[in-house]
Amino acid sequence: MQNHDHRVIIQKLLDCALACEHCATACLHEEDVKMMAGCISLDRDCADICVQGARLLQRDSVIAHQYLVLCEEICRLCAAECGKHQHDHCQECAKACIDCAEACHAHHEPITQD
Repeated sequence: MQNHDHRVIIQKLLDCALACEHCATACLHEEDVKMMAGCISLDRDCADICVQGARLLQRDSVIAHQYLVLCEEICRLCAAECGKHQHDHCQECAKACIDCAEACHAHHEPITQD
């Protein structure tokens, strides 16, 4: 899929990464931070993985569309965790993660090895 216009999926990945960063930071200010540890951890992983996915797509990497399998997986895991918490930032993050997971699913290719 070289020379394909990836602007929409890149924006979804970046929106998700920003929502995850916001959620992780907000979780650190919650009353029971220890209870939010799983959320914070997944938020950070999801943000990092989504940013890397955006980078790979931007540079038309030969593995970019395969990498989106991983992006979809972490987004779904993060959405499930954030969805357990009633904080607005968690609910907003869960929505961004689901949107991103769906976009990744529509664009990814199977992981192959030669």
